[in-house]
Amino acid sequence: MPHDLMSQLDAAARSTGFSGVVRIDRPDGESESRAYGWADRARGQAMTVDHRCGLASISKGFTALAVGALVDDGLLSLDSPVRPVLGDDLPLVDDAVTVGQLLSHTAGIGDYIDESAGGDINDYVVDRPLHLLGTTEAFVPLLDGRPQVSPPGSTFAYCNSGFVVLALVAERASSLTFHDLVEQRVLGPAGMVSTGYPRTDEISGDTALGYLEEAGDRTNALHLPVRGNGDGGAVGTVADLAAFWSALFAGRVVTLPTLQALTEPVSHVEGDHMRYARGFWRGWSSQTVLLEGYDAGVSGRTWHDPASGVTGSVVANTSNGAWPVLEALSWA
Repeated sequence: MPHDLMSQLDAAARSTGFSGVVRIDRPDGESESRAYGWADRARGQAMTVDHRCGLASISKGFTALAVGALVDDGLLSLDSPVRPVLGDDLPLVDDAVTVGQLLSHTAGIGDYIDESAGGDINDYVVDRPLHLLGTTEAFVPLLDGRPQVSPPGSTFAYCNSGFVVLALVAERASSLTFHDLVEQRVLGPAGMVSTGYPRTDEISGDTALGYLEEAGDRTNALHLPVRGNGDGGAVGTVADLAAFWSALFAGRVVTLPTLQALTEPVSHVEGDHMRYARGFWRGWSSQTVLLEGYDAGVSGRTWHDPASGVTGSVVANTSNGAWPVLEALSWA
């Protein structure tokens, strides 16, 4: 069956005009990667398996693990209220909101990107100049003034603001910048040598451009903060994602008890037919652990199935390109 996965994904990629990279890793050490489409359409640069692609909210897993590393250090706990760390900032965040609730999207705080409002993935949704959003502290005015939408701990509501707040809390607890913390405690230990948070105006030649549509040259450059943060925005390779899962389940990023706490399901999310833990998705009834990203010019999913030992990634450099490919597989 693991060998059939690549055949299924490849057939779906070819039939849908997919642009991006697919990789499958098997427990026997065998891996297979395939690239499709264009990394840079205007210059005719074909996608390769070594291109760095936008990861969008896949990056939320890195934020969760950075927080988990501070839990291991005793600087935070899942039950820690965030108000003492926030101080006078973000006064509309309820005093009862905890680190664990932010990780599980159950904190109920207002979101600077209101996904419940509908609209198209390619809409311009950030109401602050994107070039100002280069640090975690720079997000504070964007997060401010948004009232609680539900009592802390009462309901699941996917919230990007919550993960930026986590980045802010992690910075203040560790005395490191969010980007340095993730590099030192997550990316480095996982051996993710090609993953990081480059500025959108300083991308390298091996980074695929993100496209809004399946045809045309319009990119997502004016849709994203100039530097990604706690809620998303990293770029990386599928080889790095494979290394990530291997290191994670070997206990090289956080301790295994912390990993169990981060991946233990908290909510059943009916609309997505998946469960949510703390920074990680889970299969509806399977033990599969997933990270998923969806943004203007980016779509993708990476996963590890503990039952089979198989790890996989499908990352597209278009807004919706990954989903028709992923439909070839069952995520129950």
